[in-house]
Amino acid sequence: MSGMKIIWWAVNIVWLLIFSGIAVFIGAINVDGAGIAQTPESKMVSFVILGLMFLIVVLVQLIFLYFIKKAQSSFN
Repeated sequence: MSGMKIIWWAVNIVWLLIFSGIAVFIGAINVDGAGIAQTPESKMVSFVILGLMFLIVVLVQLIFLYFIKKAQSSFN
């Protein structure tokens, strides 16, 4: 496995930990920083927004993986 691919996997693990932590935080809080109670609907909106951001990160990471594999095949 090349160095770039190892870095790619490490970055993905960091992203996964970040998104998991945020998801747990959203699910666990009952009151936000302004003192407003979090209803299930507002939590669901937060999860949807987090999911959309996750999809954007996944797409960018897949594009990077494509270029990494393309660069590796050109060296072989």
